[in-house]
Amino acid sequence: MQIAEVEVFCAIALANSLSEAARRLGLSAMTVSRRLAALERELGVRLVHRTTRSVSLTPEGEVLLPYAKTMLEADEAARATLKTNTALASGMLRVTAPTVFGQAVIMPLIPALLAENPALQVSLTLSDSIVDIVGLGIDVAIRIATLRDSALVARTLAPNPRVVCANPDYLARHGTPATLEDLKHHACIGLHGMPYWPFVRGGESLSVRADAAFSANSVEAVRSACKWGLGMAMLTYWDIRDELADGSLVRVELADAAAERLSITAVLPTRHHVPHRVRVFLDRLEQALTASH
Repeated sequence: MQIAEVEVFCAIALANSLSEAARRLGLSAMTVSRRLAALERELGVRLVHRTTRSVSLTPEGEVLLPYAKTMLEADEAARATLKTNTALASGMLRVTAPTVFGQAVIMPLIPALLAENPALQVSLTLSDSIVDIVGLGIDVAIRIATLRDSALVARTLAPNPRVVCANPDYLARHGTPATLEDLKHHACIGLHGMPYWPFVRGGESLSVRADAAFSANSVEAVRSACKWGLGMAMLTYWDIRDELADGSLVRVELADAAAERLSITAVLPTRHHVPHRVRVFLDRLEQALTASH
């Protein structure tokens, strides 16, 4: 079996479409069709069912898929081993990340990254929404939300626990809550996408409704409102790291429950043939997160 033919087969299995597989691989639809046909002729079996709109694997294709993936992983590992670790990154790196995290953590890395890799270009999309990285052609998404697409590949970079926090003046005026029940007597600033605050108590998940005179659709607005003393907030550690350090916000610990723990995760469209520029960027980001935590 030729690696090029195996790569086409795996791409078709992931995309469920010959045309989409061709787009992802940068090949013509005719080339993809020919390579698939060549692989089927060599193996003497039909690997996919073809329709006018989509394709699906035959039982023989399902059997072949894990072996095909192993072949591609071995090929990628061999090529990576033979490359020098000092190779410069090049091409267009397309990244998406949450707005506050991208501004506070990723942006400071960009100047040195570009200076050290003159042939590299970076396109950064900051959004608090989950975007379709495959459809938009994005190389890597930095996410903190729970992952829902099992077809994507995730790499955990660093812990990022949720933190209940408040302005010191707010706590001086209203007191510091000690339990979940106490939160009902406080202004809990809500994020539109997260109307309930998630906690864990005794190994079980539970939630408390965020209720305050002010709510917002962005992490930045919630963080600002909390700093101005409009109420308490539940944000992630990396969103308020600087504020915790300078004392403009303080962490509120509850005796009977802990805020949900999350992680900063890099999401890739596929584990095969990850561009060198993506590896360089992720290594740099992971180093920064590890050094600063």
